[in-house]
Amino acid sequence: MNARYLTPFALFGLILSLAAQDTKPAPKPKAKQQDTAFAVVADDLKLPRVLLIGDSISIGYTAATRKLLAGKANLHRISENGGPTTNGTGKIAKWLGASKWDVIHFNWGLHDLKFMPDGKRQVGPEDYEKHLRALVKQMQSTGAQLIWCSTTPVPEGKLSPARLNTDVLAYNAIAKKVMDENKISIDDLYAHAQAGPLSKIQIPVNVHFTPAGSEYLAKQVTASIEAALKK
Repeated sequence: MNARYLTPFALFGLILSLAAQDTKPAPKPKAKQQDTAFAVVADDLKLPRVLLIGDSISIGYTAATRKLLAGKANLHRISENGGPTTNGTGKIAKWLGASKWDVIHFNWGLHDLKFMPDGKRQVGPEDYEKHLRALVKQMQSTGAQLIWCSTTPVPEGKLSPARLNTDVLAYNAIAKKVMDENKISIDDLYAHAQAGPLSKIQIPVNVHFTPAGSEYLAKQVTASIEAALKK
């Protein structure tokens, strides 16, 4: 067939036909590997039940903590990123459910203090304190031993979204005030991460940690949970 004598529409159809002949079938996407942090835990009824509440930092150390607590406790976590306290106040009842918890290890902060496109923090300091108090009250109603986990450091550099380590210190101070008033134990993961040292366990210019860094955090989290279980 001479393309010179084809109408524009016919020529376009011919091009599409040839292109289809030369195109190989697209490879099937690989199944996304499930994050072991969100694995369903089958409870050993002889062991206490522990719940982890937190953001992606806690997701990072969940699997390692679960491994360290094997044979000592059934370690569960919420099935999502805990996000800011506004997310917590809206979902805490669902996360706690009707089951009995012996220990709840929890944190909010890193999402609260991040700067939004309008230049404001996602949750300001006053609202952060108000939300924390409401969350603590609801978790206390379960009768579980509560452990507050301090927010981990924000490194130097241009982060996206923007965060400041001075805000981490300020929000941790607010949280400490609330926890001290309610006689709640504190797992100072901020200090533990700093002692890492941070440069060896945290991803550069990123709030997240390397796999080795998450395992390092897990050892401290495990120690704080074991201490609560002894009570």
